[in-house]
Amino acid sequence: MKVRDLLTMTCGHDTEPKAVNGPSVKQFLAHPVPHAPGTHFQYNTMGSYTLSAIVTKVTGQTTLEFLKPRLFEPLGIENPEWGTSPEGNSLGGYGLKLCTEDIAKFGQLYLQKGNWNGKQLVPQKWVEQATSKQVPNDQESHRNIGIDWQQGYGFQFWRCTHNAFRGDGAGGQLCVVIPDKDVVIAITADSNNFQGEMNAIWDKLYPAFQAGALTENPAVQGKLKQAVAKLEAHPAKKEK
Repeated sequence: MKVRDLLTMTCGHDTEPKAVNGPSVKQFLAHPVPHAPGTHFQYNTMGSYTLSAIVTKVTGQTTLEFLKPRLFEPLGIENPEWGTSPEGNSLGGYGLKLCTEDIAKFGQLYLQKGNWNGKQLVPQKWVEQATSKQVPNDQESHRNIGIDWQQGYGFQFWRCTHNAFRGDGAGGQLCVVIPDKDVVIAITADSNNFQGEMNAIWDKLYPAFQAGALTENPAVQGKLKQAVAKLEAHPAKKEK
């Protein structure tokens, strides 16, 4: 099993390893590997955790500590939080707390091929590899989430329809990058309806993207401001 197999979630497992009392590399390595690594896609959060553990083993820092000066601070992301395992590693596959704007910045960095304010934070070649189809994932039919989960997988990135790529978070959090439209969409939600969110992007937003600037329309702008002013992240429950 190689680092590349962890990146592409082709570790050889038939089922996703479960973390008991917090993730550990030992639990990951003890899980049965019936397929030759690199040949079978299986979504694998513990594989992402093991990548984080490798970063710590090589650098002597948690992934959070390693990324702060190299990624978070240059992007202007303040106070990122990342939970740690009983082994002391950043959780890797989950548990990173950021603002919606921070997620959008990360997507913008990858839209710009790793360049930020004239500085190459991530090698362009890596970005191109990470966001392109490295392995097929349409055979994992039991997940049955939707068509945007069958377009191939890169290095910890999902490929989408419309030549897009994205990162997923729990419950409905998405960072969708659409290079052909020069667009990044960040969503923090708890809908647990990933394909529904993607369909809303393709059906409502995607057709409206255009190269030129929109003609100024004060009336429509006013309606938009009114609608946004009424939005609530956590609406209070109305009493019957």
